[in-house]
Formats: sequence, C-alpha cells, structure tokens
Amino acid sequence: MDVPEPVELLQRLIRVDTTNPPGNEAELVSYLDGILRDAGVATTLVESAPGRVNLIARIPGRGVAPPLLMQGHLDVVPVSDHGWTHPPFSGTIADGFVWGRGALDMKSGVVMMLVALLRTLAEGAQPPGDVILALLADEEAGSDRGAKYLVENRPELFEGVKYAIGEFGGFSMEIAGRRFYPIQVAEKQICWMRAVLRAPGGHGSLARPGGVTARLAEVLRRLDRRRLPVHVTPVVRTMIEAIAAELPGPAARAARLLLRPALTPRLLGAAGEIGLTLAPMFSHTATPNIVSATGGSVNVRPTEAQIDLDGRLLPGFRPADLVGELQKHLGDDVELSVVRYDRVEKAPDLGMFDTLASVLREQDPTGTPVPLLMPASTDGRFFAQLGIQTYGFTPMTLPTSMAFSKLVHGVDERIPVGALEFGTTCITSLLTRF
Repeated sequence: MDVPEPVELLQRLIRVDTTNPPGNEAELVSYLDGILRDAGVATTLVESAPGRVNLIARIPGRGVAPPLLMQGHLDVVPVSDHGWTHPPFSGTIADGFVWGRGALDMKSGVVMMLVALLRTLAEGAQPPGDVILALLADEEAGSDRGAKYLVENRPELFEGVKYAIGEFGGFSMEIAGRRFYPIQVAEKQICWMRAVLRAPGGHGSLARPGGVTARLAEVLRRLDRRRLPVHVTPVVRTMIEAIAAELPGPAARAARLLLRPALTPRLLGAAGEIGLTLAPMFSHTATPNIVSATGGSVNVRPTEAQIDLDGRLLPGFRPADLVGELQKHLGDDVELSVVRYDRVEKAPDLGMFDTLASVLREQDPTGTPVPLLMPASTDGRFFAQLGIQTYGFTPMTLPTSMAFSKLVHGVDERIPVGALEFGTTCITSLLTRF
C-alpha cells in the first residue's frame, strides 16, 4: 500500500478551494474517497445538499474497546489575497512551513488522521476497537450540512462510539519557559446575536452631532475595549492549576491568581500573547463581525444600525446570561436578540485523557499535557448529542514565536512541516492503544 506523505497530501488539500460559503466539498471528498478505496477501505458518502458531501469510513478493530471516531472538516473560511506572503491556495512550502488557508484549520488535522489510519493499515496492525473516520462539510458555517445533519439523520453511522478526536488541541504552548500541550475537553457554546440601534434620521447635509452612526461607533468602542465579567469554570480551573504545578515559584503564584476574578483581567493584560489566548476562556465573548447602517441614500442620515455579534458562551450558561451582561455593558437602548444558540449539555468525560496525554509525553517528554476549554466551538457539540466525548487532538509542536491563535482564520495561515509529522505520529500511536 502506498501511503501518501503528510506534507504532500496537505499541499493537495489546500489547493482545492473549499471556501465556505459555498463549501463545495464534493471535489475534495471524491479525491480522498479514492485514496481510501485504493487502500481497501469501504466508505459511505452522505450528500446533505448539492455539492455538500460527507465521507464516513469504518475500519474494523479487535473488539476489545469501543469504537474511536476521528472527525475533521474539509471546508475553510473565506480569504482575501491581501497581505498574504504566499497565495492562500498555493500550499507553498517555504521557511519550514506549509502555507495556505486550511493549513491549521483544519486540513492539517484531516491529513494527520487519514495518514495515521493508512499507516496503521499498511503495518497490518488492528486497532483495539473500530476506527471511524468522518470527513465533514460545513463546519465553518454552523455544520448544518455536516455534523449536525449526520447526527440528526444518520446516527447509526456512529453506533457504539464513546470517544472522538477532532479540532483543536495538542498544540504546544510555552509559559515561563515550560512547554504545555493543551488537550481540548470542553468548548464554548455558540450564541450568535444581533444588536440593533435606532435614532431619528434627517438630511445628510445637516452635520448634527449624535445620531445612529455616532451611537454605533460608541457601541463598537465598548465592545473592543471592555471585557465582560470573569467566570472561572471547572475545566479552566483544572487547566490553570495543572499549569501552575509545573511553573517556577513566581510564575506559579501569578498563574494561580488568575483564578481570582477580581485580579484576572489585570493579569491577563500583563501576560502578552498568552494572555490574549487565555482571556476568552474566562468570560463570555461577543465579537462584532458584521456592521451596517443605512439611510438608503448618501444624503440621508440612517435611522437604524445593526451589528451581528459572534457570541460564545462559557459552559453551564445560557443566552439570557450573555444578553444581561451585554445590556449592562452597552446600554438599554441597544436591542439585543439571539440569532442562533447551539446548546452544549454534556459535562466533560476525561476517560481517555490519560491515554492522549501518554501519547504526547512519549513523543515529547519535556511537555506537559493539560485540559483545555476551547474558546470557540467545534463539530464536537453535535456529536455530544449522541453521548460522544470529543477531545481536541491534532498535535503540533510549534515555534515559541508562532502566534497560533492569530493565524487560525487569519492572514498567512501556516503550519510547520515538522509539526505535521509530529501530529501524524501521535495519532498513529493512538490508533494502537486507545
């Protein structure tokens, strides 16, 4: 069996444009389906809408463990060519990195899972339980055509699964000279919102102060400059305590002080890039990503402005909690409504955490695995409805200078070549010991 090299396969995947919208994952699914079938793996293709195809493959194991699901999405977020060092769909290799949209989120993860599976088959090793590989559509736009569709319409494809791996986690992070590998065990809940502002209009030539656009600017400034209240959730407490246990004295004390809400914002602000990474784990967030205000003509002052907010709720909270905090934050004249809420009820099941941690320690004895609350949301929220615990586990060793969180959905998205092989090796090891 010819097993593709991870780097070459990732280049091939990046070069297939699966920007969502519209997604159009069908071409890439067809290519990956061919690789699996050439390896003797039977697949099931589920088309949820024209051009929106999901691939599921189930490989028999020895039957001594429940099946393991490996799930990853094939779509990527939109991109502008502006500012990229290398074209975003080129898959260029330069300076030790593979560059392009999806290099981190999450075509590299798909490559790790697929190549690990093919290596396991090529070596003639049979996993302890069945392995299910699910390559999914539409994650970047809410998963209605991907994981959500499959859970609601084809749950039998995931029969018997207790644990899954998916995005994001297992990437290295350095704090005070110590290396950590956060493994995602929980995630925030999607709570997309809309804020509406209204004010009297008038003739555009009359330069009157105030108005809806002035209020819009004020609201945007508040959203940018003020954090919502701190809440220390159980997973974050466990994570910070595990990190503190590995740090030298002063750094350990500072880490533990993060768990005191009155001190959290100040300490995060002083922590630089690490503080920016940790901040959304301590509070709900509402990011203004789509803004509009129109009077219908350039000479008409608008009477209404609208802000679409990417709201993310901490585990255990509900939309009313975010609405209440935002109302205090922005003012009673801002009309807030919930556009979409994806509830996550399942408490973390850490039954496979130690196995994942041992895989990472085997590949990097100097690193410390810790649990992670994902500040964003993943397809795992839908598999949780089937009782499946998803771990974010796409392991990567990253340079200390690499701002991982800035590159996901950002300009110059890229992954170190060595990190791709590291993750593939880790998942290959996992497939023989879960």
